Amino acid sequence: MKPHSRQILSVQDVYGEHGWHGELIEGADVIRSVFEAHHTQVEVYSQAYVPLNALAISGETPSQIPESHFSVAMELFMRANKQLNLGNLEYDIDRQKVVFRISNAFDREVYDKDIVSSMVHTAIAESDRFVPYLMTVLQTRAELLPDLSVERLLMREDFIPPVPEGEEEEL
Repeated sequence: MKPHSRQILSVQDVYGEHGWHGELIEGADVIRSVFEAHHTQVEVYSQAYVPLNALAISGETPSQIPESHFSVAMELFMRANKQLNLGNLEYDIDRQKVVFRISNAFDREVYDKDIVSSMVHTAIAESDRFVPYLMTVLQTRAELLPDLSVERLLMREDFIPPVPEGEEEEL
């Protein structure tokens, strides 16, 4: 079995410093973890790409989108992506999961701890922020979907999770 790379081990160090539990996947430079967020549980995968010296982090939450709601849900994904500065939202149709991905290329084999932790926080926050918008679409009766303004839905601020205590000063 091939040993884990220095890159993914540096990510594991960041997890340890923050007290996050993450398991290294055998035979791959991947850490799998699960976080309880404000609205949902987010499965996080951190994967090192050694030849590129890059890290990709994805946050995933399960969601079944019925055919009757699919086009409006995809509009929601597209409009939400327009508002993002970092990363992107996707729907993995085969696994029926909402996926937020963010990646970064590093100049050293030992990844910058602040960037790694920021990437993990972003993956969790953006995954969690998107869930109530999608749930609103999915809970709307099919015959009312033509009247639903996705653009206006995304303006709702009451869905945005509160900033955890102590993090406001860091911003």
